[in-house]
Order: sequence, then structure tokens, then C-alpha cells
Amino acid sequence: MEQMARNMRLADIGFLNGCRYLLHDRDAKFCSAFAAILEAVGIKAIKLPPRSPNLNANWERWHRSVKEECLSKVILFGERSLRRALNEYVEHYHSERNHQGKSNVLLFPRLTETCRGRHVQCRERLGGLLRYYHQEAA
Repeated sequence: MEQMARNMRLADIGFLNGCRYLLHDRDAKFCSAFAAILEAVGIKAIKLPPRSPNLNANWERWHRSVKEECLSKVILFGERSLRRALNEYVEHYHSERNHQGKSNVLLFPRLTETCRGRHVQCRERLGGLLRYYHQEAA
């Protein structure tokens, strides 16, 4: 786990680059040495409360969505293609996909005025895997 902490905090390529906190469960593998390595570079390791199974429910729902709607349908050729696919999916997820748990509205809609006479356009991401239908602004 100490080596994992070193890998996660690498300056340019570690995925904790620019992060201040790391939330983790109370597993014994997250030892004090793990926390000390992260704190040496300014990342505070925070343990989740005991017996709190529903804290990760939102993360698990998002994780399931990205796996089912994106990652299980593409062939990835390394970390660069994974990052590109995830960035495209996150953009689609937040600004183009209706969220049924939020009254079926977009979280971050683009401000455009619609007209009845205009045609509906289709915007594709990841080679047509993710589609978003919109109407061009007036």
C-alpha cells in the first residue's frame, strides 16, 4: 500500500495530482504509513465513519453508469484512450444527459433559445456511442 500511495501522488501523472483530500474506508490496508506518504505532499487522508454503507451509493451509481454506458462498449488502448473516453462521458453526463433523479432535467444546461421552425441536430461523442439531440439557437 505504501507503493500505491507513492504512485498516486506522483507530481505529473498521479491521479491525485491537484487533490487535497482522499476519502477511504476503514480497511486495515490503509495504514498510518499510507497516510503519512500522502500527507507529505499535502493530501489529507480521511477515514469514512464506521458502519456507513450508504456513503458510497452515489459513487457506485455513477460507476455503474459509466461502466454500462461507456466502458463496456469501447476498446481502450492504454491510459490515454481511457482518459479521453472518461472525459467525453463526464461532459455528456453533466451537460447533455437528463438526470431522472433530478426531475429529468440537465444538471448544467447550455443556455439557448429554441424555435419551432428549426431542425433538431444530433451531436455525437465517442464515435456515436453517446448521442445528444438539440436545437440550434435562434
